[in-house]
Amino acid sequence: MSHTIPGLHHVTAISGPPQQNLDFYAGILRQRLVKKTVNFDAPDTYHLYYGNAAAEPGSILTFFPFADAGPGRAGPGMASAVAYRVPRGGLDAWMMMLAEAAVDFDNPSDRFGDQMIALIDPDGLRVEFVETDIADHPPLDEDTPIDDGFHSVTLWLDDAEPTARLLTDIFGYESGPETTQEGETRQRFTAPGTARGAAIDLLRSDAPSIGRQGAGSIHHIAFRAETDDIQMECRDRLLAAGFDVTPKIDRQYFNAVYFQSPGGVLFEIATDPPGFATDEPMDALGESLMLPRQHEPMRSRIEQILPPLKQPSHAT
Repeated sequence: MSHTIPGLHHVTAISGPPQQNLDFYAGILRQRLVKKTVNFDAPDTYHLYYGNAAAEPGSILTFFPFADAGPGRAGPGMASAVAYRVPRGGLDAWMMMLAEAAVDFDNPSDRFGDQMIALIDPDGLRVEFVETDIADHPPLDEDTPIDDGFHSVTLWLDDAEPTARLLTDIFGYESGPETTQEGETRQRFTAPGTARGAAIDLLRSDAPSIGRQGAGSIHHIAFRAETDDIQMECRDRLLAAGFDVTPKIDRQYFNAVYFQSPGGVLFEIATDPPGFATDEPMDALGESLMLPRQHEPMRSRIEQILPPLKQPSHAT
């Protein structure tokens, strides 16, 4: 049986100073700090994971925070925006909270029939909030995060067709509506079901831009595989289609394979297990510095190098 991809697992971006990043995402945006660890390949740098209260796949936004990172810039061949989903009627509460925090945001607009707003985070990353139907969402109040995870990611591509074929023919996505306005053509592709992060928007734009990785840019996007077997099945389909896919890599909280998508965006397929409670209790996620096993012998040195982080007052 051929399994389909149910949606996004996580999105990884680059930021500037880690405290500024933590203050914005765990403070103003009320995301849970799910994991405080380090970059596998550069252990003198944090790797911060944010997510919903249950740290579920499809809600995880991670950052490599570099204090001296130069500014990035979205352009063709890059993911250019990440969108969270909020329950119907939830935008008013978000706009009130953002206004109280003196965070600028666009006026509400319509995208494929849903109301949305967008803001730019302190490093230049575009973050969107899209109203959608969310079952069993808790009542909205000032102490409850009002997002439930990702709605979608936008990929800015010169030629969207090869990526569209990848999404439909290999991942099992369904092609959806297309709209053109102000020199931009956007088409939505949606994974079957109602999982978080089920949508991918492919954007073709006349705006002149040369993309550059740096603070405020998205490094890669990761799609979900519920099990290791499903991940390997998808990897086999990719190899058969001619993609150059890495072997399985242990990332402590999930196993990962990587490949370059036809449009130039780095794609990952990440497994749900073992999950983020594998090395600390669920009720204490993000409270301690957790190190990859290979870096644990260097803990004392790493702790001396990393700047201390203080949880913002509104952190969940």
